[in-house]
Amino acid sequence: MIGSANLNVMVKAARKAGRSLVKDFGEVENLQVSSKGAGDFVSRADIAAEKILKDELMGARPTYGWVAEEGGSEEGEDPTRRWIVDPLDGTTNFLHGLPHWAVSIALEHKGQIISGVIYDPAKDEMFFAEKGTGAWMNETRIRVSDRHRMIESVFATGLPFGGRADLPETLQDLARIMPTCSGVRRWGSAALDMAYVAAGRYEGYWERRLHSWDVAAGIIIVKEAGGFCQALNPENRIIDSGEVICANEVIFDTFAKVIRK
Repeated sequence: MIGSANLNVMVKAARKAGRSLVKDFGEVENLQVSSKGAGDFVSRADIAAEKILKDELMGARPTYGWVAEEGGSEEGEDPTRRWIVDPLDGTTNFLHGLPHWAVSIALEHKGQIISGVIYDPAKDEMFFAEKGTGAWMNETRIRVSDRHRMIESVFATGLPFGGRADLPETLQDLARIMPTCSGVRRWGSAALDMAYVAAGRYEGYWERRLHSWDVAAGIIIVKEAGGFCQALNPENRIIDSGEVICANEVIFDTFAKVIRK
């Protein structure tokens, strides 16, 4: 892989954390008799993966800031740069033995995401991008889909669970979008949803109530693959708002109009 020193550090860290998670994932099936036991185990796996990432990333760049799902945020000596990390995106899938989850790492510089890595260890698919250099999956350059008709397009989203207050809003979204398209998927990993848009597997993706670590790496990967990526309210920043909509260029305006009604 040819990339900057920072990107190589990110890829190395993602693979190391991925190996730890794959080992733990192999134990999940044995724990399904006790949901509490399995849940506790997955929490430990998540925390262990985050420690690996922090050791690798902060060890290589000790002056950078840090924000992650489990470990909170830290201001770095260099206030212009920070790592944004999700050690296990798709925790519920992991808990249930479903092989669809990812390690996500982004590097932010002066408020802009400049590098991103999303690694799916179960399938050994490494999605990555740097500003101005395109987007890749393993050794292959990736581009967003060129489909231009909504009725031929497949979209992805997240569905609220556990009685979340945004369920009615999401059901309204689905009522508007489903008659216009070829299908809607809910696979349970925001990071991989965005990576799949970048790879042309989905035409678009939208979701609310996310965190910065869910979407940061996906933003740069989608953009470098030729896609559009905005907050649902285009006046907001995705990272701050926790809302995202992304798609290929030709579909984006029509897709966004349907979702934003």
